[in-house]
Amino acid sequence: MKVTGTDGKEYTIEPRADLSRANLRGASLRGANLLGANLSEADLSKADLRNANLYRADLSRANLRGASLSKVNLSRANLGEANLSEADLRGAYLSKANLSKAYL
Repeated sequence: MKVTGTDGKEYTIEPRADLSRANLRGASLRGANLLGANLSEADLSKADLRNANLYRADLSRANLRGASLSKVNLSRANLGEANLSEADLRGAYLSKANLSKAYL
């Protein structure tokens, strides 16, 4: 799956992808398989990630402000220092996720 970010760059969305610092603001990633992906410091504000698989993904310091995260698998994901303000987390699976210093 390919997605064009608001920065004009094309990103490949797949398990274990390196998307660190990617600008994916407002991107439609519904149902995407991002198992183990590196999304550290990525801008995912207002992104649609409903039903996505982010198991063991690194979302440290990511901007997820206003993102749609309902029914997302965030089990064992690293959300340390992530901005989750205004994010929709209804039904999200957060088992053993790291939320240290996350902004909720």
